[in-house]
Parts: sequence; structure tokens; C-alpha cells
Amino acid sequence: MVSRVDAPKGAPAIGRLRAEGKFLVAGDHKFYVKGVTYGTFRPDENGCQFPAPESVNRDFHAMAAHGINAVRTYTVPPSWLLDTAQQHGLYVMVGLPWEQHIAFLDTPSQASGIESRVRAAVHECASHPAVLAYVIGNEIPASIVRWHGARRIEKFLRRLYTAVKSEAPDTLVTYVNFPTTEYLRLPFLDFCCFNVYLERREKLEAYLAQLQNVAGDRPLVMAEVGLDSLRNGEIGQAEALDWQVRTAFEAGCAGIFVFAWTDEWYRGGYEIEDWDFGLTRRNRQPKPALTSVRSAYAEVPFTAEVAWPRISVVVCTFNGSRTIAGTLGGLGKLDYPDYEVIVVDDGSTDRTAEIAAAYPVRLVRTRNQGLSAARNEGMRAATGSIVAYIDDDAWPDPHWLQYLAWTFLTTTYAGVGGPNIPPPGDGPIAECVAHAPGGPVHVLISAQEAEHIPGCNCAFRKECLETVGGFDPVFRSAGDDVDLCWRLIEHGWKIGFQPAAMVWHHRRNSLRAYWKQQKGYGKAEALLERKWPSKYNAAGHATWMGRLYGKGVTQALSRWRIYQGTWGSAPFQRLYEPVPGTLASLPLMPEWYLVILALLVLVCHQGLWPELRFAAIPLAIAILVPMLYVVKTAVHAFDGLGRRYWPLAMALHVFQPAARLWGRIDYGLTPWRSRGLHGWTHPLPQVFRLWSEKWHFSEEWLGALEQALAAQSAVATRGGEFDRWDLQIRGGLLGGVRTRLAVEEHGAGRQLLRWRAWPVFSPVALGITLMFGALAGEAALRHAWTTSTLLGWFASVTAAWALQGCGRAKAAYRRAIGKIGASRI
Repeated sequence: MVSRVDAPKGAPAIGRLRAEGKFLVAGDHKFYVKGVTYGTFRPDENGCQFPAPESVNRDFHAMAAHGINAVRTYTVPPSWLLDTAQQHGLYVMVGLPWEQHIAFLDTPSQASGIESRVRAAVHECASHPAVLAYVIGNEIPASIVRWHGARRIEKFLRRLYTAVKSEAPDTLVTYVNFPTTEYLRLPFLDFCCFNVYLERREKLEAYLAQLQNVAGDRPLVMAEVGLDSLRNGEIGQAEALDWQVRTAFEAGCAGIFVFAWTDEWYRGGYEIEDWDFGLTRRNRQPKPALTSVRSAYAEVPFTAEVAWPRISVVVCTFNGSRTIAGTLGGLGKLDYPDYEVIVVDDGSTDRTAEIAAAYPVRLVRTRNQGLSAARNEGMRAATGSIVAYIDDDAWPDPHWLQYLAWTFLTTTYAGVGGPNIPPPGDGPIAECVAHAPGGPVHVLISAQEAEHIPGCNCAFRKECLETVGGFDPVFRSAGDDVDLCWRLIEHGWKIGFQPAAMVWHHRRNSLRAYWKQQKGYGKAEALLERKWPSKYNAAGHATWMGRLYGKGVTQALSRWRIYQGTWGSAPFQRLYEPVPGTLASLPLMPEWYLVILALLVLVCHQGLWPELRFAAIPLAIAILVPMLYVVKTAVHAFDGLGRRYWPLAMALHVFQPAARLWGRIDYGLTPWRSRGLHGWTHPLPQVFRLWSEKWHFSEEWLGALEQALAAQSAVATRGGEFDRWDLQIRGGLLGGVRTRLAVEEHGAGRQLLRWRAWPVFSPVALGITLMFGALAGEAALRHAWTTSTLLGWFASVTAAWALQGCGRAKAAYRRAIGKIGASRI
């Protein structure tokens, strides 16, 4: 039997749990699940699949005494077991078993029978307060999912979820997945659960980061982790469980269930005697693993031995009196031993300073200089080695700083960010805005490394901030975070993402405020493009290295692909969405509205030539494609948003690009812009020969050409791994120049460089020129001279624009060639 350890006096009162952001909450307090699995056991003569009540009582008493607060069962427990759990302050995650190991969807009556039994099982528990959650399935085999298809399985699990919610609307519902079917998309679940067995710490850390991206803004719970002591020894089991539990919580998991409480295990009609995963032996004698788990559970989420660095939290505000009290109140509840709060009042004219002065903060008041200048004031005033930033309309999770600091302590990242989640209860418009594009999303290069972290939730090493000069004051209201991240990466540092370092962040609560915000973001994009032209394509769209994550990202029509391995045998099967190509991305760009406008102009001029009415066909397609994107986004990403609000959220997906386009054009980010190009030369193909008395690698010559082009603000992009060209110099939206280098070796370090340059026209330029040229010819044949002249003029202007771009790019190329340190011959 387990050695006698008295349970804590006054076991915690059981109350209904709810999911809030990345964690579970009981009442007003965060609840970390510190659980064990229980069963399955040999049924008794009455069919009960649990030990006798007195045995369960002893087990639950021992669990509570060792810091365990939750139990996972694989079958529906009787009411007396739930009562016993409640008496010991334990929650129970109830498994709802059904025949998931067979092709259960091949017969409609079988699927209906499963749903009926699930309803009956939930009804049997009668919304008992000890129920943590209902599990509507556990590890549907990959071959069964492959047989039915992932979409059918997802729909059936949604059906079971709805059935459970109809019986117990206030109780959490989840499904326990595993790596072999990780690709299942189940956004309707209240929280995500996975069974994961990995025996190397670095692999578990990496995979948990991947699962956090799968979970998104929801809690992630490890439903099973463990190690067999029969094969690995009891000491090996104890050591492994110690780091497995600690790693899970350090990675931001909301909880974990260790498999299992006891070695006693009955499955498939047999006692399982060749596996010993229990924390106790079959006779309930404790193993060393029980002590390890108890120790790890006592130090959630981090060990008490951490030497936490001092952190300065900076809140920059301008007329933020409406929300800053909530921000400062939340900062006052942080669970962190060494931090300060600095409020930078950027020339507010309302009661912001008065409100801030009522809190234990350092108040820095300045004249209005903009957001970046205010952030720099906070950086200069900071006394911590880490400077964290949060907006004045956000508030942090109590462990926000711990998760940020832990990531800094265990990595070399220059900056770390986390998710910003819209709080519930802000109203329907704010909820729709939260599901609309243009919000503060993060861009991830990998599961743990970011290209961009939003300024509303970010932290940086102070020395790194100072090295790159802090934030650029040119960005007065937005874009400062993007610019800083790019400069840190350019300096050779990396930026991390910690999914548990979350803040609650209000979204705009009126359509007018949302429109104004998106116009402002358009201005910020224009400023960013002037500073980072190579980060933007010819149309003016940012080209990220990573992928955008978060609510509101409009989804293209590209198909998701499932990596299953040969014959579906891969142990880790994931969902991949190919990065949309140029054509697929066009309808997502604000500039697509200019295409719609041009086609609309043609249709409106059909009075000059009736055949122009056929332009209504491409016009309809141009309008329909973005609508299809929005519909796909609604189907896959609007879970949690009431159906009656879908039309408004979908409308925001349509109107947001228009607001961005307005802001971009208003500040010079237009498709017809010309950055750093002057002069013109013929764009015909040409070979330049240069002689060098000093030997260099070809990569060095190309790098020198890049630098010479950048010095005159010309934009050059590198060829890919499958391209026969080395650099492309952008001449505008419709044309440019490509170049290729060949190096001849002539001994004694002497080299002859052959540079070939040739014009390149965009498919858009060729398509528009040919289409309008053909239409002009057709109009002339029908003696519609006015229309023919207008269409011909449009085709000629397009061709001339493309030629001008090629010629300007060629001129910049010729100037750069003359400055790379070789003699022209």
C-alpha cells in the first residue's frame, strides 16, 4: 500500500472549470491540471469497471496527499466514484468509450447508436461538479481515420461534441488525439488533449511547441505521458517522469495526466502484466516515480530554484484613460518576484496620468512624440535586463513574466513574444473584429522561432534593444514592432515565441475605430516599405519568411495536405498548407480592388462598344474569388462566433483590404511606385565583361553587386535554388532585369567576369497588353474607333510602363556594375 501521508486539510472546493485563453480556470483562479490516469480495471461480477469503493477511497486519498488534483478515467464512472473524488478535492476527466477501433461510419445506424450512448453516459453523470471534462474519443486509429477520411471523422466528432453540450452545456468537452492523427482539425473543442510518449527531452520540447500551434488560443493538456518501469527500471521511470512533467508545464501546457496511477491494468479481456507504467505497483506500493511526480507537481509551472532576472514592464499610453486601469490592475497581480512597471504618458490630454499615479508605477510624462519614441523612453528608464512591453488596452496572465523570463533564461533569443487573445464579453462588434483580418498576429518561422511578434505583447533583452538603437521614431502609431524585429534578425539574432506568455487584448469596439485602425496600418506599411523595400513585392505586399498565426487571417483556396507516410505508416502525421503562389495570393492583397475597379470601368463604358459588356465575366470572377476565400475562412475559423454575427465578420474581411489600400496609397505605397530608380537605358539583353586582378568567390561578386544596388535604393531579389538567374532588379510592378554571372579563371588570381542582363516582363504586363491590344483590334474591325483608340492607348501605356521599368532597372544595374571593384573591358 502507499505509505501513509495525510491529505491536505480542507480539500479545495470543487467548482466547474472553464477554459480561458491558454489555461483552465476555477472561479477566479488558474487551475493547473496535475493528474493521473486511473484504469481500466477488470470488471466485477456486477460489471463495474472500477475497484471497490473502499479501494477507490484509499487511492484517491493517496492521490490528494501527493499533490494530484485530477483523475482521468477511460470508462464512465459511477456516481459514488465522482462523490469520492469530490470529497478528496479531485476532478475527474470522464472518458466516453465507444467502438472507435472499427469502421464505425460505414453503417449510419452504428453512428447514431454511438451518439445515443454518449448522450446517455453524460446524462448518467448528471453534470456532477467533480467532472472536469468529457472525452468524446481517444486515439481513433490512423487507419480508421484514413479509411473514412479526415473530414468525415471531424464532422462526426463535432456531432458528438454537440450531443454532449446539449446534455451538459456548462461542462468542458475534449477529444484525446495522438501524433499519428495530429492533422485532425477540431477547433470546436474547449481545449486540446494529446497522448505523447517521447523519451528525449529536446524532442518533447520541440513537439510541445508544435502542439501549441495546433491548439492555437486554447489550453493544451497532455492526456498521457509516462514510461514503462519494467523495461526502463523504476529509477529510470522516476527520472523521466520528473523532466516530462516539468517540460510540459514549462512549455505552457495547462495540465498533464501521468499514465498511470497503478500497474494494475486490464484491457481486451486480459490482465496486462508485461507493462508497468504505474506510479504504484499492483499492490499499491509506491515506486520512486510517485515521489518524482509529487515533487514536480509541487513546483508548477516552474521550480522555486529559478534565479529570475529583473524585468521592466513598459506601458506606453496616449489618452488611454478608458482602459489603462485594467492594464495596471492586471500588472499588479503578476506572480513574479522582481519587476517594475513604467508608464510612459505620451502627452495625453485626458485623465491617463491621474489614473496611472494611483498605482505603484513609475510615471514618465513626455510631450506627444509617437509610440516608438515613448517605447524608447521606457527603455531608457528601465532598470531590468529585460524590457517587456504591453499596450494600455491589454492585461497579462498572472504568469506572463515567468514564461517570458524562462524562455530568455533557456535560450539566446534577443526577443520573445506571446499570443494576444481578445477577452470575452467585449460585445459583438469587438468579437467580429477579433475574427477579421488586420489584427496583431505573430509570424512564425518554426514552432518556436518568430519573424515578428506584436508590440502589444513582447519583451527584449535591453542590451539588444540598445545595440540596434531601440524603436525607430518614424513609426508613430504602428509598424514599430515589425521594423524592430527585422532589425534584430538582420543583426544576426533570433526571436522566440512562448505560447503561454499570453495577454488579454481588447479589439476595436466600433466599425469606425476598426476602419481608422486599418487605414493607420496601411500608412505604417507604406513607411515600412520605404525602409525595407526588399521585404515587399512589386505590388506592395510584405513577403514574410514565416507564416501568420492567429484569428482573422483570411485563408486562400489552396488545399491542405496531410503527410501520412508510405501506406499511412508515419508516426507523426501532420497537416500542411502550401504557401499560396503569386496568383493565389493576389485576391488577398488590397491591390486586388484596383483590378476590380479597372474591370468595373470597362463594364460602365459598354455604351461606347457593346462588346465591353463581356468584361462583366472577369469582373464577376474578380469579385467572386475573394468571396470564396472569405467563405472558406468562415467555415474553418469562425468557431466560437455566433452564426448571426458571421455576416458582419465576413463583411469585415471584404472591407478591411479597402481600408488598408486607402492608407497605403495615401502615403505612397502604390503599385506604380518607383523606388530608387532614375535614368533610363535600353532594356535589350546585354553582356558586360569585367576584369579583376584580385580573386573573389562568385558569391562575393554577387554580394558586392547587391550592396551597390542597395546603395542607390534599388530593390534586388535573389534567385531560388532552381533558378538559372542570380539577381532580379525590380523596375516596378510590370518589368525588371535579371542577371546571371559566369566567372573565368585566368591564373594568378585573375578573373574575367561575364555578367548577362536581360529584361523580364511580368505576366500581368504581358496579359494586359495582349488583351487590350486584341480588344482594340477587334473594336477597330467593327469601326468602333473611339473605343479602339481608348483600348489601344491603354495597351500602349501598359507596354510603355513595362519597358520603362525594365529600362530603369537596367540603368541601375549598369551603375552598380561599375562600382563592384572590377574594370570594364
